[in-house]
Amino acid sequence: MATAGNKMIKIVPLRQAHYLSVSEIYQIGIDSKIATFTSTVPDYQTFNLNHIKDARWVAMIDSKVIGWAALAPTSTRHIYRGVAEVSIYFHPSYQHHGYGKLLMNHVIVESERLGIWTLVAGVISNNVSSVKFHLDCGFRIVGIREHIGQMDTGEWMDVTWMEKRSLTVGI
Repeated sequence: MATAGNKMIKIVPLRQAHYLSVSEIYQIGIDSKIATFTSTVPDYQTFNLNHIKDARWVAMIDSKVIGWAALAPTSTRHIYRGVAEVSIYFHPSYQHHGYGKLLMNHVIVESERLGIWTLVAGVISNNVSSVKFHLDCGFRIVGIREHIGQMDTGEWMDVTWMEKRSLTVGI
């Protein structure tokens, strides 16, 4: 349990029972057209296969899922075994209250416990608040990939590539 603002937030492993709420929050991100290039929420089995088993969490207030985070491997090559891509989403009603930083800090600590030495995030550059959020959480910008991804609308978008290197793992 942690506190942000005047609310107690609980961070627990993401389980299949949470997935309806997770998928609703994910859909809001998809609909925003600045959170992801994904055009449909994957079913739980696909989500499960694409993310590291012990690296998925939900943030909850009481019994309500307000946000989620998950890590995905960036490569199957052994040399990149300690590099993972982070996804983090919050329901708009719970953004800008400090909950995201609590969850990201949890992700960072747990990723290091799992032996991950670098977290990466590809943030659609138009999502200025997400770029700022990652910077505030200790990520740095390593580059901008211009017109690298195409939305389902046909619009090409730039992606700000960010990373956070562990100070304790893989050094």
